[in-house]
Amino acid sequence: MLLLELNKVKKFYGYKLILDIDELKIYLGDRIGIVGLNGAGKTTLIDILSQRINPDEGRVKLLGEFVYISQSGRPDHKNISSEMSSKFRVASTWNDNMSGGEKTRFKLAQALDKDSEIIFADEPTSNLDIDGIRLLEERLNEYKGTLIIISHDRDLLDKLCNKIIEVENAKIKVYNGNYTDYRKQKEDERERALFEYNQYINEKKRLEAIIQDTRQKSLSIKGPPKRMGISEARLHKMGGQKSKANLEKKINNLRKRIEHLEEKDNPIEARKIKIEMLGSSNLYSRIIIEGQDINKKFEDKIIFKDADFTIYNGNKVALLGPNGSGKSTLIKMIINKEEGIKIAQKARIGYFSQDMDILDQDLNILENVMNTSFYPENLARLILARLLFKGDTVYKKVSVLSGGELVKVSFAKLILQDNNLLILDEPTNYLDVDSLEAIESLLKEYDKTLLFVSHDRRFISSIADHIMTIENHKIHMFKGRYEEFLERIDKSQDKEEIKKRIMVLETRISEVIGKLSIESNSEEIEVLDQEYYELLTKLRDLKSLL
Repeated sequence: MLLLELNKVKKFYGYKLILDIDELKIYLGDRIGIVGLNGAGKTTLIDILSQRINPDEGRVKLLGEFVYISQSGRPDHKNISSEMSSKFRVASTWNDNMSGGEKTRFKLAQALDKDSEIIFADEPTSNLDIDGIRLLEERLNEYKGTLIIISHDRDLLDKLCNKIIEVENAKIKVYNGNYTDYRKQKEDERERALFEYNQYINEKKRLEAIIQDTRQKSLSIKGPPKRMGISEARLHKMGGQKSKANLEKKINNLRKRIEHLEEKDNPIEARKIKIEMLGSSNLYSRIIIEGQDINKKFEDKIIFKDADFTIYNGNKVALLGPNGSGKSTLIKMIINKEEGIKIAQKARIGYFSQDMDILDQDLNILENVMNTSFYPENLARLILARLLFKGDTVYKKVSVLSGGELVKVSFAKLILQDNNLLILDEPTNYLDVDSLEAIESLLKEYDKTLLFVSHDRRFISSIADHIMTIENHKIHMFKGRYEEFLERIDKSQDKEEIKKRIMVLETRISEVIGKLSIESNSEEIEVLDQEYYELLTKLRDLKSLL
């Protein structure tokens, strides 16, 4: 069943063409993820699809009832059903004093509370912690309608989507499958493009070599010998001219063949750079950051109580915890070296904060990066190219950059400083997927100590080798990757569930024993006796799992 159709749609902002779409059809059951660079037109596309804005040209046909989840603003109504408020663990009535995460949960609950055929969602994971993102994922998986979502959360796109729309250079391209399938298809396209590019270059070189050889043959044609008669010389000259003309004709034909070759662009990605810190920034201490008996509270709210932790040299640590648990507070305590926290004497900290205050608004990108760089400009340009700042874009003023671009410039500035310890507070905010993967790639190659806060599960999984969590005012360290950490949590939760079931069985066994002690009816005793032994068997089986 067709729900949405676009035909010959164009949208301009000023003189800039943002979208140029020949045709797009969306059907009931499509679950579409929209991806593309920041500023590519993703939000414009979803706004046109939902008829929040009109295209400058073309036609939009929207046939289904829909809801729209935006990054900002108030919800349409201030109430949701108790069932949805329970599912999203949020109040059933909107309150402007809710936290960012609570507001997002409320909007999501309200969207799913309506019986709509389409959900449009623009970055619905904004302000959500990992538990909130998992909750969103579960609820949207239960939703049976059509989903059109913009998100940089690759795990979410993998689990929810059966199609990906890529927005690039005002055009769209539809890929079947989830985000991982899309990346595989993109890689196949890149390999095919590289093959075609090499074919084009080889054929061009082959034709140019023939031209060069033909030109040499033309130049080697000699005039008539001096002793040759006039008539013979005339015939010789005519023969030479004819040969030269034929060779020139051949050269012109070869040039036309080169001109008619379909030119192919080189798709080779920016060269990978191994980031190794130099000189004075090397750290030889075994322990880089240590916390002992940390206490912190704001008025009556306790954040940490007698908390301890240790981060060793070379660890890549992801700091996790629910919104409001104290992640950013702990980061600031480390930066400020508050009481109870010790940092290695020669540690040079590169700190990325969410307000990105390390950039000078009056300087351009390259000037900002080189202002504090420990490395030469050629490496700085390579790093910036890896972060998708290529060519003359490095001369853009910082004051005109988008949020995602500011994140990348701040990150490049930190990487190129003489640091040996990076502390990053939510570096994945505002980033499109390509930029996110670029930073992820650089951090995987970073060879020093790293402490970071992020809600992006794939980012954490790709980089961290230690997980640090905040629970009940304490700090816990787990040595291992994120998947191993989750596996341990799942096992722990399974054990808790088993213990609850054991308690239920033990309670029932006590009830059965009590009834057996007073029952006189032989048939009833037999029934109770059989239940007793069945309960004992189940209890024994459950206890064996602990």
